Amino acid sequence: MSWHSAPGVVRGERIATASGIGPAALHLAGGRVMRVAHVDDVGGATSSQILDAGPLLVMPGIVDTHVHINEPGRTEWEGFASATRAAAAGGVTTLMDMPLNSIPATTKAASLEKKRRAAANQCWVDVGFLGGVVPGNNKDLPELWEQGVFAFKCFLVPSGVTEFQHVKPQDLSQAMPVLSDLRALLMAHAELPGPIDAQVEALRDQDPRAYHVYLGSRPPAAEVQAVQLLVDLARRHHVRVHIVHVSAQDVLRLLREARADHVTVTAETCPHYLALVGEQIADGATEYKCAPPIREAANRERLWQALQDGILDSVVSDHSPCPPDLKRRESGDFFAAWGGVASLELTLPVMWSEMTARSIPFERLLRWMCESPARLVGLHRVKGRLANGFQADFTVVDPDESFDVDAQKLHQRHPITPYHGRRVRGRVHATYVRGQLVYADGDTVGSPGGHLLKRDA
Repeated sequence: MSWHSAPGVVRGERIATASGIGPAALHLAGGRVMRVAHVDDVGGATSSQILDAGPLLVMPGIVDTHVHINEPGRTEWEGFASATRAAAAGGVTTLMDMPLNSIPATTKAASLEKKRRAAANQCWVDVGFLGGVVPGNNKDLPELWEQGVFAFKCFLVPSGVTEFQHVKPQDLSQAMPVLSDLRALLMAHAELPGPIDAQVEALRDQDPRAYHVYLGSRPPAAEVQAVQLLVDLARRHHVRVHIVHVSAQDVLRLLREARADHVTVTAETCPHYLALVGEQIADGATEYKCAPPIREAANRERLWQALQDGILDSVVSDHSPCPPDLKRRESGDFFAAWGGVASLELTLPVMWSEMTARSIPFERLLRWMCESPARLVGLHRVKGRLANGFQADFTVVDPDESFDVDAQKLHQRHPITPYHGRRVRGRVHATYVRGQLVYADGDTVGSPGGHLLKRDA
């Protein structure tokens, strides 16, 4: 198929709009959707101005609010160019960069400026930034907020890098009033060290290559206790709190009760917790290591039910890559390996494959991966939907096409992913950001034109 670099009209048999998926024509101008029309209404557009997607599905670009890009400082892990190329290849048109793993971490306004300079003219899709909450940086939060970060992120357990220290309950108690005054969102890695430390000690003499040993070292109690702490703090300080990468079914009750009590707590999960199961992870297969860990099959099904029930709001990648040597494949030591799943390019096909197996309609994916993440960071009036006035961020997908994941063909910096060799469904054929073609049939197109976003900009 021939892709128009900047179409005036996009028409097709399956266009995902607010009215559902069906025949429609999108009229574009100035990087926005000006109107949604009948499929045969192309106005005065000539054939050279029309992109006819035919039976392919045109959907809003995915908004991924949880991506570790690592530049500057650890660009050998990933970087803005490679990460955003992978995003475009996966139908992701907007992403949020996490504040850690880069050097310096984004815990001060000066560090944010360094990150923006590093990202300039490298991004194929739109990129926003998160600030970090670490011990002792309360005074830096207002300036980060003023400079346009979309939210703040903290860890309640060691993050794995020295530049981003985890917060303790007393640190959060000091930061919460500041966040409340700013009306800022706090995104939290919800595990507490106590239960983990106890289990690690108990498992000291066990085989570090055995996945069940690593799984046992990150018990659900670590998540439960952390979520309870965060719910209590959110209630006391009237702060919006978002629990990132929920992996344990045990926290779902707490989230349900918080919602019923009108506490402003939301939560996400990730494709690896919805597609993979601990029982099938081979010993030494450290590409599967992440924290919290991938748990058992029964736990996975509870997460799916919570997603369908609205207890979990969104699905994001938590793309967290590293160089091959840090995955310790030679030794297979789960405790020594870097924890993180690299999958930014694969979130859509992995999710759609699992949804197909459960007979869940595609419209749910649009809510979980486009609309809800956009709403989380305040972009829901311009991104996450194909509607009048929204930015013309969209991807063209064949939801019926299956393919085998080849890690060597991914656009991320390193060919490491637990999905290598997995049969998935839903191939991205083209991606447009603000009406401009950025990816088509295997590679990015033109030059990087993604915007560096600021909150309320």
